[in-house]
Amino acid sequence: MAGVGGGNDFQWCFSQVKGAIDEDVAEADIISTVEFNYSGDLLATGDKGGRVVIFQREQESKNRPHSRGEYNVYSTFQSHEPEFDYLKSLEIEEKINKIRWLPQQNAAHFLLSTNDKTIKLWKISERDKRAEGYNLKDEEGRLRGDPFRITSLRVPVLMPMDLMVEASPRRIFANAHTYHINSISVNSDHETYLSADDLRINLWHLEITDRSFNIVDIKPANMEELTEVITAAECHPHQCNVFVYSSSKGTIRLCDMRAAALCDRHTKFFEEPEDPSSRSFFSEIISSISDVKFSHSGRYMMTRDYLSVKVWDLNMENRPVETYQVHEYLRSKLCSLYENDCIFDKFECCWNGSDSAIMTGSYNNFFRMFDRSTRRDITLEASRESSKPRALLKPRKVCTGGKRKKDEISVDSLDFNKKILHTAWHPKENVIAVAATNNLYIFQDKIN
Repeated sequence: MAGVGGGNDFQWCFSQVKGAIDEDVAEADIISTVEFNYSGDLLATGDKGGRVVIFQREQESKNRPHSRGEYNVYSTFQSHEPEFDYLKSLEIEEKINKIRWLPQQNAAHFLLSTNDKTIKLWKISERDKRAEGYNLKDEEGRLRGDPFRITSLRVPVLMPMDLMVEASPRRIFANAHTYHINSISVNSDHETYLSADDLRINLWHLEITDRSFNIVDIKPANMEELTEVITAAECHPHQCNVFVYSSSKGTIRLCDMRAAALCDRHTKFFEEPEDPSSRSFFSEIISSISDVKFSHSGRYMMTRDYLSVKVWDLNMENRPVETYQVHEYLRSKLCSLYENDCIFDKFECCWNGSDSAIMTGSYNNFFRMFDRSTRRDITLEASRESSKPRALLKPRKVCTGGKRKKDEISVDSLDFNKKILHTAWHPKENVIAVAATNNLYIFQDKIN
């Protein structure tokens, strides 16, 4: 990838937008997670209403050789329903917190989806043939009255039918988390996965639902001594024994399951020393890590805190090798962001397929991209105003003080209700998916 935009680099253009245009957005329709599968041909979204919508990329048409296939709805299903914990008198909401695809092994696709308490393994499969000509059933599928009256046997045949996409729950992994699940991550052995809540991380086998191994437990004997919680966890992309988890204190711990069955003692501890001159009342809140992602190569990991994205080399624990400011202009607004609770928003981040660029979201439906080699960055906006097919996205600039230029937007006029928390980058191409409240925007690089 040459860069993230502007100059001689390629430019991003609008491809599609999914979702209703209504001003009044139903809470259930707000997108809560976005994930491409390993090939990038399927794109899954989960929402606060417990639904999973899968989009499939259409094959490129011969009539339009330069156009890449669009994503259209492939399957929609209700993954989770609202529940009630009678022991604790708590409602368990149906909101999908995370979706993770499993690598494809056969014609069917599998994905894991989770709400606060229960993880489900879903199989998504196609049916385009049906069996006809049964001996013991009539054409309607009812059993025939007297099987002894059948004098001849016939061989049932498969007849073509309209394509049906079926989603069926194959496994339900429940009752293992006391606190809210914030992460699930499929291991590189493709047999196990981990799930993390505020205080514990469990390791599961995909075939076994009635037990899991607790591999991290940071719950203190006295809950009044609790000083930090787990905010995110992820398995290493190539080494099935290695995983990381981040904390609300801005630290990341790397653990090796070969060292001990219980990984309370970490192998590596990543923390950046705090600059005493910039310490404030909000320092601890804004240093909390909201997302951690390994690079595809497995050499680096990226963490997102409230104001910045940091890239860490796994071989260097004392400081990040790269730091990118996402919206430094908000530092002066932390007081009002604390009052309206925006300071607790959890932004995610993602790598492009070659690990040369990273993307994360901001407010006002802005999202940011950073080119790691040139250190250039760009701010783009997910907006219906530029939603004409192939319309180029214009870089946006935020004015932090002084005289505002014509194309700039003032910090005071940013809309903090419009936020891009969830983004995904196609694993092989420059195609990105950006969730803006109840709309899913898909952008791609401009094809000449």
